Amino acid sequence: MRRENGSMIKRWLIFLVGLMVMSLGVVLMIEANLGVAPWDVLHIGLTKQIGLTVGTWSILVGICIIAIASLIMKEWPKSGALINMLLVGMFIDTFRLFIDTPTTIVGQYVMLFTGILVIGYGIGLYIAPKCGAGPRDSLMIAITEKSGWKVQYVRAVMEIVVLSIGWSLGGPVFIGTILFSLTIGNIVGITLPQCQRLVDRIIERGVKIEDFDKRTLRVNHHDGVSKEVR
Repeated sequence: MRRENGSMIKRWLIFLVGLMVMSLGVVLMIEANLGVAPWDVLHIGLTKQIGLTVGTWSILVGICIIAIASLIMKEWPKSGALINMLLVGMFIDTFRLFIDTPTTIVGQYVMLFTGILVIGYGIGLYIAPKCGAGPRDSLMIAITEKSGWKVQYVRAVMEIVVLSIGWSLGGPVFIGTILFSLTIGNIVGITLPQCQRLVDRIIERGVKIEDFDKRTLRVNHHDGVSKEVR
C-alpha cells in the first residue's frame, strides 16, 4: 500500500511538472510573436476583444469545454482534466511576467522553435504518468465516442473552428501556427517514449507506452501521434 501511494504521488508530481513545462512552451510561442497554436489563437483573440489575461481565458474556455464533454458523456469530469485546466492557465500568466519578445527576428524564430519543442516535452511528461486527459481532448474523446467519427476528423474540425473564431477575434495566425500544426505530432512521437521511459524509471514500474489506457491512446493530434493536450 505504501509503495502504491508513493508511486501515485510521483505520478501526480510528474504530471504537474509536465503541465508547467508545456505552459512554458506556450508562453515562448506567444512571446515569439510569430503565431501560436489554434487554441491559443482563440485565447489571445478573446483577450484582445474582451480583456482579462490569456491564462484566464484558457481556464474559462476549459470550463466550458469540460461542461460540454460532461454533458455529452453524462459523467462528472475527471480530476486530471480539472487540474490541467486550472494550472495551465495559472502557469501561462505567471511565465508571461518574466518572458519578453526578443528584439531580433532571429531571436524570435529561436524562441518559436524552442517553444514548440518545449511543448512537445511538456506533453510527453504530463501524458506519461497517465493522470488523465486535458479538457480539450476530453471533449474530442466524447464527440468521437458519441458520433463514431474518426479522431483525426473530430480534431481537425475542432481546431479549424477554434482557429477561425480566434482569427476573427484578432488572434495571431502566422508561420508559428502552421509550424506547430505540422510538427507537433511528430515531435510528441519522439518525446513521449522518452518521457515514458523516464517516468518508468522514476516510479520503478515496468509500464510501457503500449500499455496506456486505450481511450488515451485514441487521441490523435494533427494526424500524427496519439497524445493528450491542454
